[in-house]
Amino acid sequence: MTRRGLILFIILGLAWGLPYVFIKIADAQLSPEMIVFSRSAIAAVVLIPISIIRGELRAVLRHWRALLAYSLIEIVIPWFFLTTAEQRLPSSTAGLLLAAVPLASVGAAVVLRRSERFGATNWIGILVGMAGVATLVGFDVAGSDLIAVGQIAITVVGYATAPIIVAKWMSDVPGIGLAGLSLGITAVVYVPAVALTQSWPTRMPSAQVVVAVLVLALVCSAVAFVVFFSLIAEVGPARATAVTYVNPAVAIVAGAILLGEKVTVWTVVGFVLVIAGSWLVTRRTTGTPDKPTEPLSLPEAIS
Repeated sequence: MTRRGLILFIILGLAWGLPYVFIKIADAQLSPEMIVFSRSAIAAVVLIPISIIRGELRAVLRHWRALLAYSLIEIVIPWFFLTTAEQRLPSSTAGLLLAAVPLASVGAAVVLRRSERFGATNWIGILVGMAGVATLVGFDVAGSDLIAVGQIAITVVGYATAPIIVAKWMSDVPGIGLAGLSLGITAVVYVPAVALTQSWPTRMPSAQVVVAVLVLALVCSAVAFVVFFSLIAEVGPARATAVTYVNPAVAIVAGAILLGEKVTVWTVVGFVLVIAGSWLVTRRTTGTPDKPTEPLSLPEAIS
């Protein structure tokens, strides 16, 4: 990996590992609807002008049906459930559970009839990853928080399915244009959602919460998208996907340092199992012809 590629990789690993802790901070004073609206609107305001300058919007809008489906499954629904779940779960636990996205992508591929070949190593990875999730749920999550775990599960399914939509119907779509428009659509959807739930803040949120929302929108969404596509151009899609395995570690460290969340033995065990399982699931089996890696789940960056 080149020096530039390494720098981009580090920046992206941090940007994609930080959302969980800042969602937790914003949850203290803002409703999930308001958080999703704020971060998507701010990020869209940044990315859409870049897309216009690059001449990307027309190419994305030609696939408007797939764009709407992608926006709904990748951002509109997952962001709400993730933000709501973090009202009950530690940010580090949410980040670890979302590391199971590669496991869920196996089921999504089958449902959407994507032809995937799985060898013994891949199936072992599924079992190991499931053991990791079971460890986190059984030992790191209290029984009263199982509803939150279910909300994270919905998020995981969305994150696993959306990239397949991109691969199947929008493989030629410019990434920044797709990100900008999907975030813009999300913001528009959440305007009535905020109004109906009367979630507009009645007073100015604290400086800490304002900073959290800005970091979510600018760093974890807008900047992360630009860095992500720059990284793909620099090192290729296959190596770029390795950043997925850095995010949970960043989430654990950030939760411990910024929020004082406890890191238990079971957190570490679950982390190792989930990451190992995800790595084994995504490994190519011997004899399987190499082909371009499917698009990363953009929500890893914007979750």
